[in-house]
Amino acid sequence: MNGGRLSVGVVGTGPVGVVLGQALASAGHMVIGVASTGGPTGTGGATGTGSASEEFDYVEALLPEVPMLSVEQVVKQSDLVLFALESTELLKVVSSVAESGIFKSGQLVAHTAGEFGIDILLPAVDQGVIPLAIHPAMSFTGTTLDLARIRESYFAVAAPKIALPIAQALVIEMGAEPIVVSEEDRKTYFEAISVASNFSKLIVNQSIGLLESVGVENARALLGPVIRSAVEEALAEGHTPINPEELLS
Repeated sequence: MNGGRLSVGVVGTGPVGVVLGQALASAGHMVIGVASTGGPTGTGGATGTGSASEEFDYVEALLPEVPMLSVEQVVKQSDLVLFALESTELLKVVSSVAESGIFKSGQLVAHTAGEFGIDILLPAVDQGVIPLAIHPAMSFTGTTLDLARIRESYFAVAAPKIALPIAQALVIEMGAEPIVVSEEDRKTYFEAISVASNFSKLIVNQSIGLLESVGVENARALLGPVIRSAVEEALAEGHTPINPEELLS
């Protein structure tokens, strides 16, 4: 650590890890490397399971001059290790690193999986790390456009009480707004995010298909104002019990 600036290593070559690495670099931290695990990465957007050359090209495009390293190298060289992996891979990779004994006492170890708090990092905690859960509540395009989206987004954070300000500060430095979601509430939180994201995409896709099936041109342009106004109205009204039959009237 140098003057409050952290050396940051990213484990995962998908959009989430690479874009958050970009955001942390923009905040003045030093991204020392990105590591591929060979499995699914990120939460939202591309999976990062392309060839090694494709992964290198993607990382190079968004994080120029940041090297591709092994997971071991990233962990050994970082003040903050960011595991941006799918939930199915996270525990396996963290446990594997813990078994190798290379986590350092006092090291910051964060993950981006929405459904988990810090308990999934227990294998690393046993070696003295400070665990952080930092989930960006947004969809990623995998491009520099995501940096602007971060500034409009909330990140769900969890950490031991003494370390919570660290998680919150990192989120604020990246330009987002931190919101604390406790360990026991993470699954409900993530269900809400998944429903909002996945169902909205499904409904929009279905609506476009219906209009195009009857020959309507520019279906996406037609639906855009309808969808945006409906979402804005729903957000303004907040939660109210809904009878599904009323939606069809």
